[in-house]
Amino acid sequence: MPRVTIEMYPGRTKAQKAELARVITDAMVTIANTKKEAVDIVFNEVSQEDWSFGGVLASDR
Repeated sequence: MPRVTIEMYPGRTKAQKAELARVITDAMVTIANTKKEAVDIVFNEVSQEDWSFGGVLASDR
């Protein structure tokens, strides 16, 4: 089963996540030749205080 993990800042609506899940699932079915039911998507919301780029917290950029 393909698993897609999406890490992003919090703030997206349930509708936005549902749309992402739909289009990513459709792409996996089309491109990776897998079944829709086999696609597993996980949304991880990470605050800017818990994410760093180049040694600097995103909240401090």
